[in-house]
Amino acid sequence: MNKIISLISILFVVFFSGCNELTGTKILRLGHGLNTSHSVHKGMVHFGEKLEELSKGRFKVQIYPSQQLGTERQCVELLQIGSLDMTKVSAGVLENFAPSIRVFGIPYMFRDKAHCFNVLDGPIGKELLSGTEQYWLKGLGYYDSGSRSFYTIDKALENPNDLDGLKIRVMESQTAIDMVKSLGGSPTPISYGELYTALQQGVVDGAENNPPSFYLSRHYEVCKYYVLDEHTTIPDVVLMSTHMWNSLNDQEQEWIQNAIDLSVTEQRRLWLESERESLEAVKEAGVQVSYPNKILFSEKSKSVLEEYQKDPELKIFIDKIFDNLNK
Repeated sequence: MNKIISLISILFVVFFSGCNELTGTKILRLGHGLNTSHSVHKGMVHFGEKLEELSKGRFKVQIYPSQQLGTERQCVELLQIGSLDMTKVSAGVLENFAPSIRVFGIPYMFRDKAHCFNVLDGPIGKELLSGTEQYWLKGLGYYDSGSRSFYTIDKALENPNDLDGLKIRVMESQTAIDMVKSLGGSPTPISYGELYTALQQGVVDGAENNPPSFYLSRHYEVCKYYVLDEHTTIPDVVLMSTHMWNSLNDQEQEWIQNAIDLSVTEQRRLWLESERESLEAVKEAGVQVSYPNKILFSEKSKSVLEEYQKDPELKIFIDKIFDNLNK
C-alpha cells in the first residue's frame, strides 16, 4: 500500500510541475505530515508569503499538508529523486538519510532552549545542514519542535522504571528506539497518521511527542497521562531538493534562504504560544500532566550517549555541542 501511495504522489507532483512554465511563476511544491492548525504548518505558510513578497511574485509555494503526498520519509524520498521541491521533516526521521543528524536524538543533549538555539543557529547547526547535501537534500533551517515527553493510556509514569514492558510508539528513528529501550520500554515504530487508531486499539500503551502534537493529534482523547520528562529536543528541518536548489540562480537562492530565515523567527514565536495553549487544553480535557525528576530519566538513558560516542563522526558533533554549553 505504501508503494502505491508513493507512486500516486510522484505522478501527482510530476503532473503539476508542468504548470510552472504556463504562468511564468515558479511554483515550489512543499509536502509535510502535519495538520493546518500546527505552528509548523503556519511557519511554512509564512515562508510562502515572504518568498512571494521578496521575489515580487516570481515564486509561489503550494503546500500539501496532512500527509497528502505521503509520510515524512516518503516526502524526503521524493525530494531525493527531484519529484517534490520541499518538505519539513523531523530530525528523527532525517537521521535515516543523513547519519550525523542522529546527534539530535540523543537524550538530554541540550541544557535548555537557549543552548539548543545557540547550536541550531550557529556553526554547528549550519555544518549539520550542509552535510545533508551529499544525500540530495539542501538543509535550509530549523523550526522549533519543542521537547518530546511520554504520554500513556492508563498508567502514570512517575519514574523511568514505570516504562518497563510498555509498548511505546516511536518515529522511524534508531535513536528513538535506542532511547526507549534504555529506559526499559518496548519501542514500536508507527506512522504518525496511524497512531491515533493504534492507541485506541491498544496496539501500543503510549507514545512520546511535544505538547502541540499531543494536543492537535487528539491523542489526549485516549491517553490521560502526560509526563513532561522532556527526554529529547529534536528540531524540525526544512529541506529543499538539491535538484531544485541547483537549478536556481544566486538571487533566487537568496530570496528562498531569506524567506526561510524570516519564517523560522515567526514559527518559533508561534510555537511558544501553541505549547502553552496545548498544555492548558489537555489539562482541561482531564489529562494528568506531571513534572518528574528529569535526572532519573537522564541517568537511566545515559547508555545511549555512551554508545553513540563510539562513533567517531558522531562524537565530533557531541563534543562540539557540549563545548558550546560552556561558552
